[in-house]
Amino acid sequence: MSLETGTTSAARTARASRAVRDVVFVDGVRTPFGRAGDKGIYAGMRADDLVVKCIRDLLRRNPSLPPERVDDVAIAATTQTGDQGLTIGRTAALLAGLPRTVPGFAIDRMCAGAMTAVTTTASGIAFGAYDVVIAGGVEHMGNHPMGADADPNPRFQSERIVDPAALNMGNTAENLHDRFPDITKDRTDAYAVRSQQKLAAAYETGRIQPDLVPVAGRKAGSGWTLNTVDEPPRPGTTVEDLATLRTPFRAHGRVTAGNAAGLNDGATAALLASADAAAELGLPVRMRLVAYAFAGVEPEVMGIGPVPATEKALRQAGLDIGDIGLFEINEAFAVQVLSFLDHFGIDDDDPRVNRYGGAIAVGHPLASSGVRLMNQLARQFEEDPAVRYGMTTMCIGLGMGATVIWENPHHEHYGQDAA
Repeated sequence: MSLETGTTSAARTARASRAVRDVVFVDGVRTPFGRAGDKGIYAGMRADDLVVKCIRDLLRRNPSLPPERVDDVAIAATTQTGDQGLTIGRTAALLAGLPRTVPGFAIDRMCAGAMTAVTTTASGIAFGAYDVVIAGGVEHMGNHPMGADADPNPRFQSERIVDPAALNMGNTAENLHDRFPDITKDRTDAYAVRSQQKLAAAYETGRIQPDLVPVAGRKAGSGWTLNTVDEPPRPGTTVEDLATLRTPFRAHGRVTAGNAAGLNDGATAALLASADAAAELGLPVRMRLVAYAFAGVEPEVMGIGPVPATEKALRQAGLDIGDIGLFEINEAFAVQVLSFLDHFGIDDDDPRVNRYGGAIAVGHPLASSGVRLMNQLARQFEEDPAVRYGMTTMCIGLGMGATVIWENPHHEHYGQDAA
């Protein structure tokens, strides 16, 4: 009895003394994003093959990491069926050639799937359950259109839990315009044009290409093609062009295909580790995770979700919005980004925001997008060591928001009295 009591006491002491470990973003890659549909670059391809290419490229880029040291693989997909089903984290790990001892699992938090894969596995690293993980996401919207085969519970409507219109993301964006009349269509179109321009400039200076995984594809009658660039961008877009587009979600509305992200295919993957494991294995440190938060909002205005998520993450970190030197905000809709900027008193064209452009230009393959934001922030940290803290944030279907705050390892005060 005394031995059992002593063992229990020792276990409790060990748990109480366990320190939370620093979690670092080692590397991240993605496929070029394609347009969903029969004419897109990934038409006829499998979703799981896309994410497998990302996992393999992560291992290729980081040869000092023994594959058996990967402790888990978390892959997100919004539509978890067919080639995006079957516990895709595990199946992708096996298909990528990782040892069979490496487990895996699947995650769904709609648009924030990959971001949740990162924060979930990062929590395991901080706790000490993992040393090294792979986290990412995939969405082949050509194979699995958004909402296909969904079966919303009739109680949503009968008990007025959620307005049925809130199940259509375009409707929620129009609702945001109603709530914030200062965010006009002219403003959203101007913002969308800047997103296209910034992405084009980032391509011209080689800032996007280093993290893209080339993907070979074949179309009937045209043979094989090596896809090395994103398909959705329209770099010559003008405000005048956008003014002519129809508003599919509401007559005389404000949301168009030009000031919103499109329907896309693509995959992402990131390598995360404890700071100690990264040092042991000779892995680079591109960012340190400071804090993260998720928040719920009214589903009818889901685009406002990043606001409370950011406020929550800032409180956790002991920071305020003025401490954030770089913002990577997922551009599901321009109105959603502008509502965030207005709330925090940030100008529409603030140079800290989406320096390489965003999803309006590059695309938004739902569950994969969170790691794209992280890739772009990590690149910007390397270019701008004067910035200490950056943020990745996004809205989420059914009324949620997600925010992750990161620290720049190139900053002169990195790790000193850090948040």
